[in-house]
Amino acid sequence: MNHNEAMRRALELAWRGWGRVYPNPMVGAVVLAGGEPVAEGYHAEFGGPHAEADALAAAGERARGGTLVVSLEPCTHQGKQPPCTELIVKSGLREVVVALPDPNPEAGGGASQLRAAGLTLETNVLLEEAARQNAIFLHRFADPSRPYLALKLTTSLDNMIADRHGRSRWISGEEARTFVHWLRAGFEAIGVGGHTARVDDAQLTVRGPVEPRVRPLRVVFDPQAELPESLHLVRNAKEIPTLVLASPQASTSRIGALERAGVEVERAGTLASAMSLLRARGVTSMLVEGGGRLAASLLNDGLVDRFYWIQSPLWLGEAGVPAFAGRMGRSMAEAERWPVVERRALGQDTLLVLDRR
Repeated sequence: MNHNEAMRRALELAWRGWGRVYPNPMVGAVVLAGGEPVAEGYHAEFGGPHAEADALAAAGERARGGTLVVSLEPCTHQGKQPPCTELIVKSGLREVVVALPDPNPEAGGGASQLRAAGLTLETNVLLEEAARQNAIFLHRFADPSRPYLALKLTTSLDNMIADRHGRSRWISGEEARTFVHWLRAGFEAIGVGGHTARVDDAQLTVRGPVEPRVRPLRVVFDPQAELPESLHLVRNAKEIPTLVLASPQASTSRIGALERAGVEVERAGTLASAMSLLRARGVTSMLVEGGGRLAASLLNDGLVDRFYWIQSPLWLGEAGVPAFAGRMGRSMAEAERWPVVERRALGQDTLLVLDRR
């Protein structure tokens, strides 16, 4: 197994921490001896052993003289776990292969420490893949002004998100819906437009294979604070944290009714100010699931970092609800071309994941 192959396995292992290791990054590790994998590990739970410690514990004496392949630079600080650099030096490893430098100023610098201890370091192996995997973690240090924002839309073949009656249940199949619940588990907040919340009576909860370590905050972009008290979002707001982002002009009486039901309401004049408000509350990532006008506005304002597009094999016709109502037109020369991160089938549906940069 070469270093690239071992790093792909480390990245695959790292995904097992999705939704469970926040605010830590997802990390996987593989120990090689004589070019063969002898142990592997990953960061499974916040506060638990890091990937390096997990892999080295499994390797034991087989690590001596071997190579550790790890998807993030080993940490240097004492947190809930001891510094990984110390464990690596004590293990007798000869070489460490790293994908991604750690941007956390408290934990970074592990590569330099390991070199100073006499180990051979190879860095930036599958760097882009590792950066895409931990995009939320990287964004937290790169841009403290707003959360990392992912947009998820499920559309028909003709790019509609609902039929002519406004109904969207169910455009996609069961496998796609299971994927969406898995996806939700890795975000600190789940957002939706007020119209979509009213029409779909959306619950915005995680009901899938991963139970998130921290229950996501539910966020509704509802300028006039018009959510009826009969909706799930309002009825159980005292049990599940729910935030409505309203405009400065929203009715005080409507806001009062929502607050009495347990909904927290904040006023924000623009989407950019709403994002700043969320970041100030400590929200570093959010998944927005529609509707079309909110999606278009977020894209127009350059606030979307990643787009999860689930396309289902049905036609809804021009009377349906378009996916990007209000999206500004661009000439071919001006059009943004987003890199494709992933393509795969979800049953009969197709997932396409794209990054803005």
